[in-house]
Amino acid sequence: MPKMKTKSSAKKRFKLTGSGKIKRKHAFKSHILTKKSKKRKLRLTHSGLVHESDVTSIKQQLRLV
Repeated sequence: MPKMKTKSSAKKRFKLTGSGKIKRKHAFKSHILTKKSKKRKLRLTHSGLVHESDVTSIKQQLRLV
C-alpha cells in the first residue's frame, strides 16, 4: 500500500496549534489595498482559527484523521 499524501494546498495554508486547533490567514490582503480602510487591513493582518464545521475536512486533507 502506498503512503497517504497530504494535499499540498492545505499544507501551505494551514498550521496546527499546540492545543490542536487549526490556524489560518485571512484573505483579501494581497492587492488593491487603497480602497480598504486601515482598520480592515489591520484585522486582515492577524491570523485566525478555522471554523469548527471545516475542521474535519481540513484535518482529512492534512491526513491528521
